[in-house]
Amino acid sequence: MQMNPLETGRLRLRMFTKEDVASYTDFCSDPEVTHSLGYTKALSRTDAWRHIAIYLGTWELRGYGSWAVEEKASGRFIGRVGYIHPEGWPGIELAWMLGRPFWGKGFATEAAKAALAHGFNEFQFTHVIHLIRPDNLPSIRVAERIGARREGSMELFGKPTLIYGVEKSGKRG
Repeated sequence: MQMNPLETGRLRLRMFTKEDVASYTDFCSDPEVTHSLGYTKALSRTDAWRHIAIYLGTWELRGYGSWAVEEKASGRFIGRVGYIHPEGWPGIELAWMLGRPFWGKGFATEAAKAALAHGFNEFQFTHVIHLIRPDNLPSIRVAERIGARREGSMELFGKPTLIYGVEKSGKRG
């Protein structure tokens, strides 16, 4: 499995470690965080652990996946960003999730820009999607800031979901 860490001005995108489980669990137990992701309830430690296992396994199965996001100045784990593409998914999705204390600071946009550039340049993706709940306005703004435009909608896990997309050229997909 080849996963290259990425760095931005303020962030380090790296492989998940077992030390991230506690912080990720804290974020996933926040109902406001999980609601923004479309869950009807907070997630348990077991659920959070399974998520991390899936993110790590995606690197092995697909050759790309999600990074843990760490604030360089403090060394704190603040969330995740990266590619989700399980069997049957409508495309290669770039997704992000930060703990609520890190919202509104531009971290999601900064991490997503780095991951998107890496996806286009290193993984040779030509089109990436973002599946976003209609009421998740902050994520819609992040998608738009990185060049994505609304391409449609679908039902995902029984809930309405907007599809945003961006092509390597930066044009609408």
